[in-house]
Amino acid sequence: MAREIYETKRKALKINLNPDIYGTFAEIGAGQEVARNFFEAGAASGTIAKTISAYDMAFSDAIYGVEESGRYVSRTRLNKMLDHEFDLLKERLQGEKYDSKKFFAFADTVTTLNFTKSNEPHGWIGIRFQHEVDGPTNDIVIHVRLLDSDNRLQTKVLGILGVNLVFAAYYYAENPQTMIESLVDNLSIGSVEIDLVKVSGPIFEKANERLLNLYLIAKGFAKAAIFKPDAKAAQIKDYLYKKNIIILRTKYRQKSNPNFDLFNLAVEEFRKNTGATAENTVVLIEVLMGNVLDENSNITDEDLNYFAERAEYLCSTGNNILVSNFRRNNHLAEFVQSFKPRHVGIATNVFNLKNIFNTHNYNKENYTNELLSYISGMFSKNVKLYAYPYLDKKKEQIVTTKNMPVSEEAKPLFDFLIQNKYIIDIENYDEKFVKEI
Repeated sequence: MAREIYETKRKALKINLNPDIYGTFAEIGAGQEVARNFFEAGAASGTIAKTISAYDMAFSDAIYGVEESGRYVSRTRLNKMLDHEFDLLKERLQGEKYDSKKFFAFADTVTTLNFTKSNEPHGWIGIRFQHEVDGPTNDIVIHVRLLDSDNRLQTKVLGILGVNLVFAAYYYAENPQTMIESLVDNLSIGSVEIDLVKVSGPIFEKANERLLNLYLIAKGFAKAAIFKPDAKAAQIKDYLYKKNIIILRTKYRQKSNPNFDLFNLAVEEFRKNTGATAENTVVLIEVLMGNVLDENSNITDEDLNYFAERAEYLCSTGNNILVSNFRRNNHLAEFVQSFKPRHVGIATNVFNLKNIFNTHNYNKENYTNELLSYISGMFSKNVKLYAYPYLDKKKEQIVTTKNMPVSEEAKPLFDFLIQNKYIIDIENYDEKFVKEI
């Protein structure tokens, strides 16, 4: 049975009319958009103990403490806000009037589009809430990117997101997938991207954080998720910003382990060519979700569980794992470029290159346009492909870029990329590690 989607005002009113839900709204950076929705719905005195907008940095520092990083739109600032505001609720709201209340502290720290439209609008939004009266606390924290090109639309989106989060905490927390789905209720497609969700507390004891973040991709709310070697989700921009990045792409349901031997050679080649060090380099193994989404827009629980288990297993090898819906290398390259990396390397099998530079895999009339589109999206001064060989089982021959078959129409462009080292062969490999295709 389909879930009924309540309008934003109806959600806010339902919260306001619930005598057990009571708390604080603390908002930095985009006005009091979330609290405003609860005030306008009516009966807000039943829900709101306090609202605050410490817009000036001096006031914010005086209340929540100084940020060592200097970044006010950050997860650390959001956590300080949740800590401070919830502690104040418990400290100040004592007595019989509050004996039946389930307290919450909602907080957001957001930057919307500035006057010159030169910034990247994004923010951290979270709620700390009690699911039972006088019970332990639970947290939901999300990171969002605001995609509308108008400041007023972005603030409206923020207000709706906040209402959705409060409503989800109290009415959907025991069903994590519904909770995630409901975060974009009443929002238009393309207005927001949610690229991280973190949950904690007793009510989420059985929730799998990897599954929640994978569900964001499956529902189209995010393009990718990163899991650190400890298998915990990371916020992608914070993790990749201005780093050297090298990525090994793997397929859904790939039966064998990634070719670590050749990938390690690619990492060595990448560091030698770029001067990157271990300290400023993020090594990623990508698990591609895109082909499953192509086949089935309603991705199954079985598929999600596979991705979660695959991510956890690959994390256990000591690697960072990227799960994404990028079907082609150029889409991945364009995504990574948004984090202003120093250098990017994408390790791929020469067999994949053979398919790209083969006219027969395309509509011949559109081939040159499609190939040029791929090349322009794929390569820039700091993006390179590191190609590892394969064994052609029919010819019993190891294939590298030097003997790879290339269509006549594509050969001049392919030669240009090779000569200018946009595509680099992985060298000094041991033939026993070359896989047969």
